Amino acid sequence: MTATPLTTPRITARVLLLDPDDRILLIHACDPDDPQHRWWETPGGGVENGETHRDTVIREVAEETGLRLAHFGRCLWVRESRFRYRGRDHYRREHVYLARVTAVTPAVALKPSANEKLGLIERRWWTHADLASCTDKLLPPNLPDLMGDALAGRIGTEPRWLPN
Repeated sequence: MTATPLTTPRITARVLLLDPDDRILLIHACDPDDPQHRWWETPGGGVENGETHRDTVIREVAEETGLRLAHFGRCLWVRESRFRYRGRDHYRREHVYLARVTAVTPAVALKPSANEKLGLIERRWWTHADLASCTDKLLPPNLPDLMGDALAGRIGTEPRWLPN
């Protein structure tokens, strides 16, 4: 029996979240079924029924980081990815927005999902230089370049398309 190919991506909204010192917040996670499979990614998650991308970003940032976003900027990039997680194939389309916070202290209680609790390793603020020298798996892999382009204003008015 062969697996049915995934043809419809799960839509997600994520955020390139910067603090006043232009550090980016990343979440270090692992596959609970394969703890050696680890990566760093931006906060965010799946768009729920009836939610806009804006709603999702605000909800996910609060749940995953305890930070409140009053507003955020435009979509910087859209990325499609196919990956294996918890023994299943996944297909995702991420919309990544730019946001800034003025304070890095959580303002609300974290509300990680059961799955997030199983896979969370840590949260960390990174300078661009630290991110550029990181040898761990980053999602997307070119995140240091994308962060540099965002900080320098080199991302155009239309979101970049990042294929799998």
